[in-house]
Amino acid sequence: MIISVIGGSRTSARHLEVAEEVGAELARRGAILVCGGLSGVMEAACRGAKSAGGTTVGILPGSRREDANRYVDIPIVTTLGEARNVIVACTGQAVIAIDGEYGTLSEMAFALRNGIPVVGIDAWSLSKREGLDDSIIVASSAREAVDKALAAVE
Repeated sequence: MIISVIGGSRTSARHLEVAEEVGAELARRGAILVCGGLSGVMEAACRGAKSAGGTTVGILPGSRREDANRYVDIPIVTTLGEARNVIVACTGQAVIAIDGEYGTLSEMAFALRNGIPVVGIDAWSLSKREGLDDSIIVASSAREAVDKALAAVE
């Protein structure tokens, strides 16, 4: 199972803690974690996964594998900048979004457009003219997010 974890490079201490818990829980369940490979939520999730013996993949925006955070096992250099968001979002069989800014929103949209379930913890919500769009599965904790992501894949 491959799960993408997305979120901002700058976020609160609470969201970093949640991201680390998500990473650890994914590793305990045998999932491979994919992320953007840099700092913030990405680094915290990778740190959590490594602490529980998991495997991490970082899809990097630039041309240097050295830019990956130190918890990335497999750095993938893309030279694509923010366009790499499509790869991050669509590599996972599900996506867990934690907080995040516009880059996270774009990844959520790419995943949803491609039929990949998105679970959000304090993430973006969507609305249309008709009202709230319930495409994003809402979770309030790391464990709940992992439970819902894995259930959505199975």
